[in-house]
Amino acid sequence: MNTPQAGLIGLGAMGAGIAATLRRAGYHLHVCDARPGAAAAFAADGGTAHDTPAQVAAHCDRIISVVVNAQQTEQILFGDAGAAAAMKPGNVFVMCSTVDPNWSVALEERLAATGILYVDAPISGGAAKAAAGQMTVMSAATPEAYAKAGPMLDAMAGKVYRLGDRAGAGSKVKIINQLLAGVHIAAAAEAMALGLREGVDAAALYEVITHSAGNSWMFENRMAHVLAGDYTPLSAVDIFVKDLGLVLDTARASKFPLPLASTAHQMFMQASSAGFAREDDSAVIKIFPGITLP
Repeated sequence: MNTPQAGLIGLGAMGAGIAATLRRAGYHLHVCDARPGAAAAFAADGGTAHDTPAQVAAHCDRIISVVVNAQQTEQILFGDAGAAAAMKPGNVFVMCSTVDPNWSVALEERLAATGILYVDAPISGGAAKAAAGQMTVMSAATPEAYAKAGPMLDAMAGKVYRLGDRAGAGSKVKIINQLLAGVHIAAAAEAMALGLREGVDAAALYEVITHSAGNSWMFENRMAHVLAGDYTPLSAVDIFVKDLGLVLDTARASKFPLPLASTAHQMFMQASSAGFAREDDSAVIKIFPGITLP
């Protein structure tokens, strides 16, 4: 029995987890990453490291891209030593970034012109769920693309939602998820900041809220970072500057009002401009004056 081959470009927190999950599922992974040594470190435990996306594409007919944004996706596809030129008709490219849905639609058309199949497949769940194979994939693709990539998607995620037969729907659902995630983090930070300002014991406040109706997944997860004083970026402030910006751009095109998303975006912008751009997104709490923890 032949070992299934797959390519993965981008070994950040989510990409490394996906690659490890697929390796456990029996795939031989061909990987590359812009950071020196990242691909070799992964391949030391199984897999093959490559220097460029084109080299990855030369060895497998299914490629997953787990990079930050549309600009990086364009670069790994069409830049120097990009994957697209090395891909053959019938190969499939799975795009896992959070992007403008209209850009994703255009990318599907651009790749289809050369016979390359495309899956619009943003992901959610964080690094821990990616590593455990329990993340969520919000996908949209043609039946032909699903036939090629479906088993790999199922192997790398706990939930794979098929939301349409062409690109766009996956990215639309993802930015709606990011609207909620960003607003929830901003609201959690505001609530915790008020409690601290009023002299409430931070640990007690966290305990009560996480067992009360006001809790959210984001409060429970991100305010634990605040209590620990650990702003090591699992998802950085600037991720939500980008993602809520995409939300607002999408809504603006149809003149749809988003007052809460707009406010949350301004909070993340304020945190970014104050020097916290690369800290964990829970660092949005630092925009409130005088908020410190022992």
